[in-house]
Amino acid sequence: MRSAVSNTMTVKVIGANGQISLGKQFAGRQVLVEEQAPGIWLVRTATVVPDNEHWLHAPATAADLGKALAWAAQNAPSDAELDNTLTRLSDGQQ
Repeated sequence: MRSAVSNTMTVKVIGANGQISLGKQFAGRQVLVEEQAPGIWLVRTATVVPDNEHWLHAPATAADLGKALAWAAQNAPSDAELDNTLTRLSDGQQ
């Protein structure tokens, strides 16, 4: 949930190493920094998805994953048929 937007302006000093601090509430967050014009930057928090995980965010995949998680929540794990399952898998049967 987002907090209310506050339109406050603060003065920050860019240190000798080229860094500024945005505050501890943003520690560890990833941000997008867009240079809109020389000396004008837009800084936005972002969630970056690695290329090899994009498929998880496709609508059909996300729906399938949601169904699988719902099924798992309703069906407790059991090893009652473990021997039978292992035999089927070792024989290449599905």
